[in-house]
Amino acid sequence: MVNHSSPVGFLLLGFSEHPRLEKILFVVVLCSYLITLLGNTLILLLSTLDPRLHSPMYFFLSNLSFLDLCFTTTCVPQMLVNLWGPTKTISFLGCSVQLFIFLSLGTTECILLTVMAFDLYVAVCQPLHYATIIHPRLCRQLAAVAWMMGLLQSIVQTPPTLRLPFCPHRQIDDFLCEVPSLIRLSCGDTTFNEIQLAVSSIILVVVPLSLILVSYGAIARAVLRINSAEAWKKAFGTCSSHLIVVTLFYSSVIAVYLQPKNPYAQERAKFFSLFYAVGTPTLNPLIYTLRNKEVKRAFWRLLGKNGDSKNT
Repeated sequence: MVNHSSPVGFLLLGFSEHPRLEKILFVVVLCSYLITLLGNTLILLLSTLDPRLHSPMYFFLSNLSFLDLCFTTTCVPQMLVNLWGPTKTISFLGCSVQLFIFLSLGTTECILLTVMAFDLYVAVCQPLHYATIIHPRLCRQLAAVAWMMGLLQSIVQTPPTLRLPFCPHRQIDDFLCEVPSLIRLSCGDTTFNEIQLAVSSIILVVVPLSLILVSYGAIARAVLRINSAEAWKKAFGTCSSHLIVVTLFYSSVIAVYLQPKNPYAQERAKFFSLFYAVGTPTLNPLIYTLRNKEVKRAFWRLLGKNGDSKNT
């Protein structure tokens, strides 16, 4: 049962009405977190140490891996504590820090996945001009824009959310301190916050996703004009990992931030928030390593073996 005795901070209810499910989730989340730490650290290590991975694609991938490490570390330790014991509390300061960092990193990932789609578009549709267009300076600038956009979004949206008049019970029906769940906790007028959330969701979720779809539309048209099964296979191999990551991340984010207001949708949103906070950072390195021959070859080279002979 939830400990209701704490007079300060918030209560993160999660699935406290299902204690057996919480014990199962504790094991799942702990294992996922360990895989996230191992997988993303490995990608960062390979991208740094292997000269053959010093390319724009792996520069952006290392940014994504670092982001995922920060993303999960922001929320998973607190989540594990709440899932294991009866005390589900989080201090107001802890909730504020979690909200600020979570908003910033979530926004950064939206922009970064769009930048990676642009990189793939140039690689497939403008291969002869790729090195000229996607040069190291532009890569650094695009990555900086993604991180700065995340920071700006958090600076703009976090203070109005934390200034809301929260209900006395201070029970957040979620695992995390997120904007939608904190808005639902308010007992005052939330019109401004809801408008702000809707506008930011359109600008930072719908627009980037639309740009990604446009990029993949152009890639599909370019590939269809090529009458070569080998070219189709190469293009699919280049884009498939990113497309899977985009599908997993954006589908869960849309389910949380662009959901209708009803109890069923709110209950379902808890599963999706758990998935994009824990599941996608775990799956991202697995998708990119298991489906990417260059990363696997780099891994074998790191172990001192001949990676060029390893194709599996």
